[in-house]
Amino acid sequence: EVQLVESGGGLVQAGGSLRLSCAASGFIFEDYSIGWFRQAPGEEREGVSCINSSGDYTYYADSVKGRFTISKDNAKNTVYLQMNSLKPEDTAVYYCAASPFFCRAVDRMDYWGKGTLVTVSS
Repeated sequence: EVQLVESGGGLVQAGGSLRLSCAASGFIFEDYSIGWFRQAPGEEREGVSCINSSGDYTYYADSVKGRFTISKDNAKNTVYLQMNSLKPEDTAVYYCAASPFFCRAVDRMDYWGKGTLVTVSS
């Protein structure tokens, strides 16, 4: 059974940091690109960052560039999202998703986790 399990969300003050984890099982993790997406209340799900299968190529949305860092540990079947200098507008449910192809759109990802809530207070 394919599983993606996010963890690390929580409540943090503006300017603070969180590290999200995405633990994967049930598929060949090293063959898959992983993306982080987020969905704020009343908004569409949007792409935040993605990393290729080997972990050496990344992409960031402009809204998080310079503040978030994605990394992939194929030995641990885990992807991380280090989030620094958090802003209230970063408040959302954060999801990780997997695809054999790099940085696919929301509707083209193969597997999804159930999400973890990040709340940034002002």
